[in-house]
Amino acid sequence: MKSSASKKSNVSTSNGQATSSPTLTENKEDAIPKLDKGKMKAHPTELQDDDEKNGSMTLPKTFTVVAGSYEKLLYGLEGSLSYEEGEPSTLKGTLKPLFIFPAHVSGVKSVAGSPSGGKWLASGSTDEIIKVWDLRRRKEIGGLMQHQGSITHLSFPTRSHLVSASEDGTICIFRARDWVLLRTLKGHKGRINSVAIHPSGKVGLSVGKDNALRMWDLMRGKGSASTKLGKEGELVRWSLKGDCFVIQSGKSLDIYTTDMALQRTITHSSRVHDLCFCKRADDGDKEVLLVAGEDKKVVIYDMSGGDETTLPVVGSLVGHQNRVKAVDIITVALPSFTPPTPVSSTTLACTISSDGWIRVFDLAPILSSKADNVIELQAIATYDTKGSRLTCLTVADGELVNNNKSKNGKRKRADEDGDPEDTGDAWVGFDEDVSPKEDD
Repeated sequence: MKSSASKKSNVSTSNGQATSSPTLTENKEDAIPKLDKGKMKAHPTELQDDDEKNGSMTLPKTFTVVAGSYEKLLYGLEGSLSYEEGEPSTLKGTLKPLFIFPAHVSGVKSVAGSPSGGKWLASGSTDEIIKVWDLRRRKEIGGLMQHQGSITHLSFPTRSHLVSASEDGTICIFRARDWVLLRTLKGHKGRINSVAIHPSGKVGLSVGKDNALRMWDLMRGKGSASTKLGKEGELVRWSLKGDCFVIQSGKSLDIYTTDMALQRTITHSSRVHDLCFCKRADDGDKEVLLVAGEDKKVVIYDMSGGDETTLPVVGSLVGHQNRVKAVDIITVALPSFTPPTPVSSTTLACTISSDGWIRVFDLAPILSSKADNVIELQAIATYDTKGSRLTCLTVADGELVNNNKSKNGKRKRADEDGDPEDTGDAWVGFDEDVSPKEDD
């Protein structure tokens, strides 16, 4: 793997869509130059994996939890589900250590796992290096040293692209097939705190220390607009449908429409550390927002109710003895049971805390409930790191259900070669023969 700040570093990502509004200013000075039209594909390519397009997503029956810590350690745990003996309604989980090792020379600040199979793991640190790991083979692939500051954000919008951000004020887009740096997006003055890619893969948002919200046109690889927030945005998240996004600052949650109109402002009960959207089981169009906070719990809001200053609380995840630093979700297949259960999958939430514990919750009672009361959930699985100061979290697919040898064997070989069938080049406007470049 190339591991320098030269024009060939590698990886990539996708997600995003939104439209600019009069409240935004066009980035003329900071705009990344448009790509030569002769080097762009004639039409955009949808950034979805083949199995997503075909509606043939296979759910995992196990999952991998990876957490980073101030002590430089990466914790990898294999999670699995089972029923209490004779009780199909009582689900329990187990977390078994897969690996625990020092991954960087300083504290780990961000981790991300690739979706749809969970082959790749990326970790970022205050040592300014992004390390890439093969979760299946459990080995290090190499280091990406494009950034000149601590790594503040990592995400895989698709399995074929990685997005990173840093205190150096840049966003990098890498291609996972060969770990080439495709674009460097510049515009922020100082540290970038968070990046969010729209579900369509066409638009990205970022917030940083400069109090700015920036919009990125990912089809052209350029900044499209920016606006001053009047405060430092710490987190930005798109909803799963992509019809709104949330910017967090301290206790404040500002919810915007896609045309950048502020819809409502919610004041949480404590300082917020992480956000995560999740679909409701009873209605695919409705979503809830999981908010991890200083108050030692995760509060779950119903996005479909409330008024300009409130959202209804439908549940909470409890059990931690200190601030909850991060939350992530994954949908997994339920274990087989005789007689068969009426549902075949469930959504799990995984949390980490400064208390050193990793907890897994089954969200089914909240996501399927139509009652008005607030449901308080305890963890179905826990793991104690014995005092590690956990900082970041990702949950990746484990073993898949119905492991068809002909289909999955072919996909596995393709994945090990870096998904050559899914380059995602059109996402950044590149043809296959165009050399990656860094924008001035």
